[in-house]
Amino acid sequence: MEEVQQLQQKQKRGLVLASIMLAMFLAAIEATIVSTAMPSIVADLGGFSLYSWVFSAYLLTNAATVLLFGRLADIVGRKPIFLIGIGLFLTGSTMAALSQTMLFLIAARLVQGLGAGALMPIATTIVGDLYTKEERAKIQGYLSSVWGISAVSGPLLGGFFVDVLSWPYVFWMNIPLGLLAMIGIVWFFKEDRTQDKQSVDLVGSLLTMVTVSLSMLILVEGGVGIPWLSREMGILIVLAMSSFIIFLFHEKRASSPMMPFEIWRVRAIKYANLTSLTSGMILIGVSSYLPAFVQGVMEKSATVAGFTLTTMSIGWPIASTLAGRLVLTIGFRATSILGGASLIVGGGIFSLLSPERGPVFAAMGSLFIGIGMGLSTTSFIVSIQNAVKWEMRGIATATNMFMRTLGSAVGAALLGGLLNNRIQAALNASHLNNQFSVDSTNLLLNQESRRELSEQALHVLKEGLTSGLQLVYIGLLVLAIISLILILQLPKGNKT
Repeated sequence: MEEVQQLQQKQKRGLVLASIMLAMFLAAIEATIVSTAMPSIVADLGGFSLYSWVFSAYLLTNAATVLLFGRLADIVGRKPIFLIGIGLFLTGSTMAALSQTMLFLIAARLVQGLGAGALMPIATTIVGDLYTKEERAKIQGYLSSVWGISAVSGPLLGGFFVDVLSWPYVFWMNIPLGLLAMIGIVWFFKEDRTQDKQSVDLVGSLLTMVTVSLSMLILVEGGVGIPWLSREMGILIVLAMSSFIIFLFHEKRASSPMMPFEIWRVRAIKYANLTSLTSGMILIGVSSYLPAFVQGVMEKSATVAGFTLTTMSIGWPIASTLAGRLVLTIGFRATSILGGASLIVGGGIFSLLSPERGPVFAAMGSLFIGIGMGLSTTSFIVSIQNAVKWEMRGIATATNMFMRTLGSAVGAALLGGLLNNRIQAALNASHLNNQFSVDSTNLLLNQESRRELSEQALHVLKEGLTSGLQLVYIGLLVLAIISLILILQLPKGNKT
């Protein structure tokens, strides 16, 4: 009888794990599948100047709430927070699929990001609750495979939906899979939670969101929607700096701070987190803007654009697996340096990208970026977890995740601002700024509308998009160099 009960319990654990992996797949695939579909979405809805906000909105609410939801799960339980996360994610997906304007799509992505902020940390926590220390290593391998599968399939699925069906299917796909995950958690996951009372740093979460939101608004709209020397820009800068200073003071005094500052005194954590910030910016620069270059400048299909991203998605999990072995032999610092060097190679290839070099050249750049991310991120987790005691390991790991997501959010805004400014400058120089705007770049992303443009307009818009994206890729190379400099600051002689 006892053996039957144990077998049933293991079966339930397997079903809960399957539900968790399905929910993680939805959150993990969202970045790459939407990246491939974005040129078609913008061509349909318009609003090219808001391109980066579709990514920034998702990453913003994700970054601002990931630590908050982790804390709430300790208070009210994993199950309700996880279900709330899936519910928010599916609500955002439905809104996105029904979007008729870019502003509505951005609002939908904000809601999706809230859901993802709950899904990712709670999924890992539930696995820790269900499985023993001996079992977790194998289970973490399963969870890692979710990232690999989603990374490879995302660009291909995105390209398929755009070329064969239509872009709303990118979001409709989430609904049946999300409902299956919800049913699995409701029926099979039974949790025993403690009644320990803990405080939640809601003020810290709010201040984080305000600071990041204002910073992104400044970076994206500066020089395009809002002049740099205007009164409005001055007010935004003052508000952003003020909210950041208030956040610092609040976190020092909070009983349960969202981000404990003492972990930043540990050298391994400080430089791993700072590098995660810059590498997060690199990651979003590649995944967000490479499809626009392949479709808008090279004039290739969404499927081909998906291929150029897939190589990064293949390189990442392979390099992560390799990093696990390298860390044991040459140490996390040397492994991280190899990752930083690979990021520079990838950034260098992107800085040389031109329409004539073709999608295979772009795919090579993606591959090296993926290898660099796989080697460095895996090494960072090892170094961080080795640098702190058990009771600080969870928050230290979560902070690194937060920094990479924050880097992606700020990177989408910063690089988007560079692109928008360059396109606007090209329009001003050609005196076409009275007839066209940055949003007119949408016309390049659709084959029919591209044919209707005059020869001069086509040349100016394409030249503006090309030079703007090349500026973005030079920015990626600079960020890769900064990343390697930061990696070199990691402490020497640490091996596991």
